[in-house]
Amino acid sequence: MRPEKKLLVESIKGKIEQSKAVMLLQYSKFSPSMSWKFAAQLKKPQGRFEVMKKRIFFKAAEECGLKLDNIGDLTGHMGVLFVYGDALDATKVVFKFSKDNESIVKVLGGRFEGQIYSAIDLEALSNLPSLIELRAQFLGLLEAPMVQVLTVMDTLLTSVIYCLENKSKS
Repeated sequence: MRPEKKLLVESIKGKIEQSKAVMLLQYSKFSPSMSWKFAAQLKKPQGRFEVMKKRIFFKAAEECGLKLDNIGDLTGHMGVLFVYGDALDATKVVFKFSKDNESIVKVLGGRFEGQIYSAIDLEALSNLPSLIELRAQFLGLLEAPMVQVLTVMDTLLTSVIYCLENKSKS
């Protein structure tokens, strides 16, 4: 392998090892303005979309120990999304962008928190609530019984007062 390609493989290998998630994307009809919009949406979850040659990416993935045998159709242009922040939010952004822009970007699969997932599995993960939503649901679950108990006690106490007040008026 030529030294330039070795350097490129090492660079990609470093990105794979540093990222929390790696997603393979197939794209078509990707205009520069769409690409800019996509990159802007990926800034919040700290995602970085890069176009690269398949052979070089798979060589780097193989050296990192990533087994990407079960990835779907690998024809056409391929890009890789490296996620350094919240991987679930980045997955949601990718699937929302794909739906909003008539399937310009198609997810083929990837690595998410150490496990390899197919496109169908990643889409299922993108439909899960975010960490903030899960925390809010959990707090609501803990708070609901206490609020109900206080409501019942308040009702009991105020009903006695209303009864005494009505009795004193008559």
